[in-house]
Amino acid sequence: MPSKRPTISDIARAAGVSTGAVSYALNKRPGVSAETRDRILRIASELGWAPSSAARSLTGGRAEAVGLVVDRPAREIGVEPYFMQLISGIQAELADGPTALLLQVTDNAEAELTTYRRWAAEGRVDGVLLVDLRHEDPRVRLVRELGLPAVLLADPVDRFGLPCVWTDDRGVMTEVLERLASLGHRRITRVTGPQEFVHTGIRSDAFTSAAARLGLDGARIVHADYTDESAARVVREVLADPEAPSALVFDNDVMAVSALGVVRELGLSVPEDVSLVAWDDSALCRLVRPALSAVSRPIAERGATAVRMLLELRTESTVGERRTSDPEFVERDSTGFHCG
Repeated sequence: MPSKRPTISDIARAAGVSTGAVSYALNKRPGVSAETRDRILRIASELGWAPSSAARSLTGGRAEAVGLVVDRPAREIGVEPYFMQLISGIQAELADGPTALLLQVTDNAEAELTTYRRWAAEGRVDGVLLVDLRHEDPRVRLVRELGLPAVLLADPVDRFGLPCVWTDDRGVMTEVLERLASLGHRRITRVTGPQEFVHTGIRSDAFTSAAARLGLDGARIVHADYTDESAARVVREVLADPEAPSALVFDNDVMAVSALGVVRELGLSVPEDVSLVAWDDSALCRLVRPALSAVSRPIAERGATAVRMLLELRTESTVGERRTSDPEFVERDSTGFHCG
């Protein structure tokens, strides 16, 4: 077995035929006998030969794949319902066609950039979906330099002219604050994801604006990293404060479920002592007790819309931004009145 990627020449040498005969056999064209074709295909399989997506691109073909890189620890991806819902939406849109999803999980930003460079050089994908947009995100500039079609799953800010699909987090964050205020909550803490993400800033701005308008002087923001461990640490800290919040709003459901356990460990009750609100509303929110109030967002729709836009870019010169259906605040047993 050759150590490098096997070529048509390698197969021809092993089979004792010309490269033209190999080409005929691999492309199912007439010109070789059935016996010779079978022998060539057997040797190609033994050598581990596969058609080059780069070669297809050079001849005007398509890779028939879209790329998604998730720069999160693999463990986090395994327990984060958001990405499972997103991928289900992408797969549902691709299910009836020839295009596949190429998914890569990386553990640092530079590895993600390297993946895009490799995909572009090898013609591995027809375009990419970019998630977790950061301010002045280097990925945006890179895909433009590479000529790699891309769609952002992000609000239409800091995007350098790339098409995007977005969801109105501002409106639903305001709705959550208004509902908690109507229940008597004045000290509300929002537990966010990493501060560097654009969507974190958008939600935080909406939270701060709504709190100011509603006169919630005890509203504050603390940062975590979406994991259950970071949420547990933050919740213990804020609930130990003399001015502890009576309500907590989380940036995902994993952190909210973690908080539910911490509250119980501290001898407190939900929602009698503290109300909890999750984000994204996966099955986790409905399975725990008390069931978690949550913001239900159209995540699968977002994934399906984004990949549809990316496929359109193969034939359209420009594709504008698109907004999904609005998220909804689903109130369950983890939110209640506060009389303190």
